[in-house]
Amino acid sequence: MITPYEIASIAVKMLDDKKARDIKLLRTTDVTVLADYFVICTAGSTTQLKSLCDELELSLKAVGEKPLRREGGRSGEWVLLDYACVVIHVFLQEAREFYTLERLWGDAEDIDINTIERIKT
Repeated sequence: MITPYEIASIAVKMLDDKKARDIKLLRTTDVTVLADYFVICTAGSTTQLKSLCDELELSLKAVGEKPLRREGGRSGEWVLLDYACVVIHVFLQEAREFYTLERLWGDAEDIDINTIERIKT
C-alpha cells in the first residue's frame, strides 16, 4: 500500500510526462475531509483528456490503486478520478475556468510540482 502523497506524485509525474497543462497539486488535509490531495490539470482536447485519464488509471493500477469511481467522462469536458485520499480532476480549459477549483480550495497548500521526485513503480 502506498501513501496518499505517493499516489498524488505518480499522478502528477504521469500528467507532466503526457503533456497535461497547468498541473496543480493541492494538499487539502487541513481544509476538507474529502481527500488529502487534489490534483488538477488541463487537457488540450477531448482526445487528450480521455487519454490522460486512461493512462492515470493504468499507472496507478500498476501500483495497486484503483479508483473508487470515475465521473464526468460523458460530457467530454472534465473527468474526476476518485482514489479516496487523492482526487484527480482533468479539465478542458473552458470547464476549468468555469469551476475554478483552485479558488474554491484557496486555503489548501499549493505544492510546487517541481519538488516532486519520481516515485519508483
